[in-house]
Amino acid sequence: MLKGHQSWIFNSKPTILASAAVGGPFEAEGALADDFDILHEDLWLGQDSYEKAEKALLEHACERAILKSKIKKEDINFFLSGDLMNQIISSSFTARTLGIPYLGIFGACSSSMESLSLAAQLIDSKCAKYVIASASSHNASSEKQFRYPTEYGGQKPPTSQWTVTGAGAVVLGEEGNGPKITSATIGKVIDMGISDPFNMGAAMAPAAVDTIEAHFRDLNIDASYYDLIATGDLGKLGHELANTLLKKHGIKMPRNIFTDCGLLIYKKEQPVFCGGSGCGCSATVTYGHFLNRMRKGELKKILIVATGALMSPISYQQKESIPCIAHAVSIEM
Repeated sequence: MLKGHQSWIFNSKPTILASAAVGGPFEAEGALADDFDILHEDLWLGQDSYEKAEKALLEHACERAILKSKIKKEDINFFLSGDLMNQIISSSFTARTLGIPYLGIFGACSSSMESLSLAAQLIDSKCAKYVIASASSHNASSEKQFRYPTEYGGQKPPTSQWTVTGAGAVVLGEEGNGPKITSATIGKVIDMGISDPFNMGAAMAPAAVDTIEAHFRDLNIDASYYDLIATGDLGKLGHELANTLLKKHGIKMPRNIFTDCGLLIYKKEQPVFCGGSGCGCSATVTYGHFLNRMRKGELKKILIVATGALMSPISYQQKESIPCIAHAVSIEM
């Protein structure tokens, strides 16, 4: 049901039947290592390219989520997924492996919540009984496509972020005992003229704030409704900017509930500059760490605001600015 201008209320409250998070070696050394289902020891995952390794990450996450859900793969109606690779090949090739009717999406790093919101809409509208939603990224494949291959050894500025090598997946159903998807707010494209691909946090922060503001306005609530509100991957600089913009817009956001997935996933001593980023950032932190905390009873209501930079290598080469977007999904026990 449409609520306000750009939000959906899911009256049937689709249920997260199972979730899975898969990571790489750097994530295995991170602050949330215990919340991953699978952690791989090398970036290659036994493949002969980083792109194939990312596909394997996503396949492992989807297969583990399906196994945990105890739903037969043949009973899942749709597979929704997105990633950062050209033509979203990680998702499309995983769909080839799974053999489930597929809807590929591209929201850059916002893909985790874009796929989750659309999956919930399919179930709430009775267009599906079971849907799997997922997203992935790989540090080396993303660096090669958007910046410089790691072998190049290029120096990065302190505003940079570290693309997470990881994939997250959830299986949604019509009913069950797990966390429920209660609402979603679909973001607008916001472009503040930033064109530096090494400063994603500053580029995406205004989009996150715009979506948070729209979510509160459409649902007639404020931050106190939630136990935790997390942006996707703004990192240190972007998170500080988001706090400043929220205050400027008159939105009271208690710092004890407002966090960022990119700030949580790694340890302070890891050389990640401003923090984590990538489709796999919000996907693994949400489908691993946050959902685990909900199942333990530590959190009852959370809002995940996944942010994405809708750029491409071509747009960067043509000196275009970076249009950004954020999608928010509320999950409640």
